[in-house]
Amino acid sequence: MKTCLKYVLILLCLISSGHSLASDKAGVLHALNDYLQGTRESDPVRIKNAFHPQAQLLLSHDTKPFWTVTAGQYARWFDRQSDKQRQGKVLSLKIDGDIAMARLKITVAPPYKAYIDHILLKQIAGKWQIVGKTATDQTIQYQNKKILFIASSASFHGDTELPAGTSFSELVYAYDTFIKAGYTVDFMSTRGGALSLAYVNTSVPIHKQYLYDPEFMYAIGHSLAPEQVDASQYHAVHYVGGSNAMYEVAEHPQIQAIAMAVYEQNNGIISAVCHGTAGIVNLKLKSGAYLVANKRVSGYPESFERQGAPYLKAFPFFIGERVKARGGEFLHGERNKPFVEIDGRLITGQNYLSSVAVAEAMIEVLDKR
Repeated sequence: MKTCLKYVLILLCLISSGHSLASDKAGVLHALNDYLQGTRESDPVRIKNAFHPQAQLLLSHDTKPFWTVTAGQYARWFDRQSDKQRQGKVLSLKIDGDIAMARLKITVAPPYKAYIDHILLKQIAGKWQIVGKTATDQTIQYQNKKILFIASSASFHGDTELPAGTSFSELVYAYDTFIKAGYTVDFMSTRGGALSLAYVNTSVPIHKQYLYDPEFMYAIGHSLAPEQVDASQYHAVHYVGGSNAMYEVAEHPQIQAIAMAVYEQNNGIISAVCHGTAGIVNLKLKSGAYLVANKRVSGYPESFERQGAPYLKAFPFFIGERVKARGGEFLHGERNKPFVEIDGRLITGQNYLSSVAVAEAMIEVLDKR
């Protein structure tokens, strides 16, 4: 009886701890959102709500090496028309008891500028508020071009218990290529939140690099839901593979709308790699024609799948067959070799080994603009 009571008490403590952590995270994000949206919408009241009245901001100044302003002074700078070109996102967040540290990226255009904020928060009288902020200008490290990675939230093959996930290689190889070229990458999944991952191998140097990169892991652990995405901000969408890409993506109406807004309204690029190509097979132009019709398309061919494997029976369709049925030409190269098809602003690759080549082809097109 005592043993049972002991385990019940432990369980209650764990539940309470989890609830407290979730509550703290919600409180921290609320304060950060007040700061980000308050500065974007030029709402001094909302900015003041984000900061503790005694908060100090250490900012950059041409002639003052140590320049501090109060939260009230800072809020008054935004008493003007809203700045919809000002964007901000959380790069990383760490909560320790009643304190937290957040790293944010702020972009402003035109002219384009990029800043990194380090934010210190504390829970005071039950409310999370910013108590300190400092920032640095990193404009020269970034371009005013954003790529939206699209992934599935599925963790299993269809209705089975067979695990499925997003290819870690396809994430990191493409991400690394874009980041090194100065691009900004956001992640979106069908339901938002943490991505289910597959094929993680710490013996691969780039896997190890990004597995222990807090900014990257925070991003894929907090992917955007489709309703959180403003399509007007992106120059390209990139559909990432892994076998879970066969589920939830192709039939998602909001994702379809986002992709086609980027392609038709922003004159942007649609790209896909491996099973990620499954996500584009239902995309339609304003004319009603399928995007892939009369285009050269690559992806993971059904002939390369493990024939007769249980996971394959759960697939809702085969990529090559569906592309052909939509009027496209499905092409692929040798197994375990990179292969890329570039047809205007549609760029696709057959496997994870094609991830870098697809990203480089996208950058070449975008850099010409």
